[in-house]
Amino acid sequence: MLEIKNLHVSIDDKPVLNGVDLKINSGEVHAMMGPNGAGKSTLTNVIMGHPKYTITQGDILFNGKSILDLEPHERSLMGLFLAFQHPKEIGGITLEEFLLAAYRAKQKHLHPDNPPVLVFRFKKMLKELMEKFKMEKKFASRYLNQGFSGGEKKKSEMLQMAVLKPSLAIMDETDSGLDVDALKAVCDGIQQVQRDSEKPMGVLMITHYQRILKHLEPDHVHVLKDGKIIQSGGKEFAHELEKNGYENL
Repeated sequence: MLEIKNLHVSIDDKPVLNGVDLKINSGEVHAMMGPNGAGKSTLTNVIMGHPKYTITQGDILFNGKSILDLEPHERSLMGLFLAFQHPKEIGGITLEEFLLAAYRAKQKHLHPDNPPVLVFRFKKMLKELMEKFKMEKKFASRYLNQGFSGGEKKKSEMLQMAVLKPSLAIMDETDSGLDVDALKAVCDGIQQVQRDSEKPMGVLMITHYQRILKHLEPDHVHVLKDGKIIQSGGKEFAHELEKNGYENL
């Protein structure tokens, strides 16, 4: 589904990624670990098309098509989703209004001849999803992420993912700043979306910690260091990294 080929990326003429190769198939869960400054968040931003990065070599293919020339919203419409480490607060628009606009845009892309979804039908769908995520009804009427706790912001992003049903969800340090209960709730949310998806959703999980992998079991674990993937393994590899660190890799 996602194939990254020999990806070299720089910012302000400074190399950040130095030849990343990665393949993610439909339904697979991949964990990307590594020391600070290794390029993990850069990789997620480049996949989504952040304009501040310059790709100097390589390609990113999604379902066999290069996406390098596509804008971020076009990549999203194709089925890519990014959950931020620090979700932005946006005043003046409620979570429900934001999700309705995003859902209508996605449906227009998929079914251009169909009329927009009626508001009452969307509200019914959203209510059912919020009940699955154990979110209070008033949550939808609050401004997007404004005044939300860290756990509420991450739950908000899980709800966005459930509404948009992406083919590939990229989670950039979603576990950052979460307590044990919030972490489990977020992982349950990811697994819920995977179960509800018509096609198996792939997951790329960027993390520093092995603890999230206890709740969301990876098929593959990769170590990104000095801008490239230096070693990969199965779920047991994460335990080795927790014990031994990255120094000897």
